[in-house]
Amino acid sequence: MEGIKLRFYQSLNDFIRPALRYVEINHPLHRKTSVKDMIESFHVPHTEVEYIFVNGKLVDFSHAVQKGDDIQVYPAGEDWITAGLPRLRPELPTPLKFIVDVNLGKLARNLRLLGMDCRYHNDYGDDTIARISSEEQRIVLTRDRSLLRRKIILYGYYVRADLPVTQTKEVLRRFDLYSQLQPLTRCTHCNGEFGEVDKKTIEHRLQPLTKQHYEHFLMCSNCQQIYWQGGHRANLLNLIKALSTPV
Repeated sequence: MEGIKLRFYQSLNDFIRPALRYVEINHPLHRKTSVKDMIESFHVPHTEVEYIFVNGKLVDFSHAVQKGDDIQVYPAGEDWITAGLPRLRPELPTPLKFIVDVNLGKLARNLRLLGMDCRYHNDYGDDTIARISSEEQRIVLTRDRSLLRRKIILYGYYVRADLPVTQTKEVLRRFDLYSQLQPLTRCTHCNGEFGEVDKKTIEHRLQPLTKQHYEHFLMCSNCQQIYWQGGHRANLLNLIKALSTPV
């Protein structure tokens, strides 16, 4: 039976079973399908794909796969010769914004610590994450491949690393965020932005020793959490340095 030829390049091989990595795959074609569905049948989320060539021609996700097609699939976020080629999705507006899956709470906290706009809540379901991503043009960060397969999600990234510090470095590198970092400008609890606040207006909320030893305070514009340069600041600065130093 005549089928198709298919090859995944570079980081897309992270998603397919070892025997099929970095080789041309001969695959039977039993039914009509789009190239998007064909790609995702190999467990590669469409959000990880940037270019698709069929028989040497650039196509989009709606291309109907035909017997005899020779399909080559390339990832997003990696350097190769693409000068002048149209992408599968529009460029993201800057600065970049994220929404983080419920299983990556420490990653969300680290990104907020570095000043990134990062929505997260531990009761967000997949439907909510997908909707917010679509409505607010946010990049979904997740370790759930099935979430990234939702058509409504245009922008997403499957986080490979297991540890929060390594995950943070991975995201910074993948989206080249180093020039956008503004540490200690966002609330790590709710993602709101900080603003200076007069001590007199918040004295009633301060503990006696805090009131005695500190004069400068910030307040989250969203949840009204109060921040000051306490004894934990040195640890925070060390963490920021560790997170934001390129590997």
